[in-house]
Parts: sequence; C-alpha cells; structure tokens
Amino acid sequence: MRIVVQRAKEAKVSVDGSIVGQIPFGLVLLVGVTHSDSIEDARYLADKIAHLRIFEDDAGKMNQSVLDTGGQVLSVSQFTLYGDCRKGRRPNFMQAAPPEHAEPLYETFNGLLRDHGLHVETGRFGAMMDVALNNWGPVTLLLESR
Repeated sequence: MRIVVQRAKEAKVSVDGSIVGQIPFGLVLLVGVTHSDSIEDARYLADKIAHLRIFEDDAGKMNQSVLDTGGQVLSVSQFTLYGDCRKGRRPNFMQAAPPEHAEPLYETFNGLLRDHGLHVETGRFGAMMDVALNNWGPVTLLLESR
C-alpha cells in the first residue's frame, strides 16, 4: 500500500457536486493499493498513521498524533498512486490493484483506523472525486507498507 498523508486544517471530498466526506482538521489520506497488498499492509499503515507524530505540541515540536489532537481522517482511494510514468508520456496503471482486490482492502484499512478510535470520513471508491483541503504547514508525507 502507498499512502500520501497530508496534515489539513480542513478538507472535503465531493462527487457530482455533493459533499460525501468532510473533516474540520486532521489528516487527508490518498490511499493506493497494489496487487500484493494484504490485511497486514493495511494494519501496519493504519497503526503508523494513527500514531504518526506530525502535529505540534505547545512547544512547537511535532510531538502529537492525530489521536492526541482529536483530529479526524479523510480517506480517499487513489489508484493513480501506482501510476508508472517511466516510459512514454502517459502513465500506465498496471501496478494498481483491480477494484475487486483494492476496494475491500481500502475498506478494511478505514475500519482499522476506526478501531484506533479515529473518526474517518471517506470519498466514494471508484468515483470521479473533487478533493479540497487546506494543507497545514504544509506537511505532506509518503508512506509505504513495503
């Protein structure tokens, strides 16, 4: 699994002009799944993200997690994270898992975040989505399970 983590002051995702997920502050996750990913990959990344210390404490140091701050999570499926742009001018997406593998693992990942006590909002798997966020910092990280 490959996840882009963005610390956000606010974020929302819309489908066909209607908001389907929204958070006041916390983390925006763009989540990509590849063929070999398993529940262990989802578990590893859910634990890593829940405890990732990228929010500032009173001294201005990144010492707090989204759990510590009471922040929320906006999780958006993003197969294009496995786009390969090395050849030609159009990416190929052969490394992205097919929907029948990716969607259940994406849903499991979101459930594992909820098991940590996080409020998780989502986009709509497979839909054309508009994602809007106020990237706070900006802080953007790339996490991979392998």
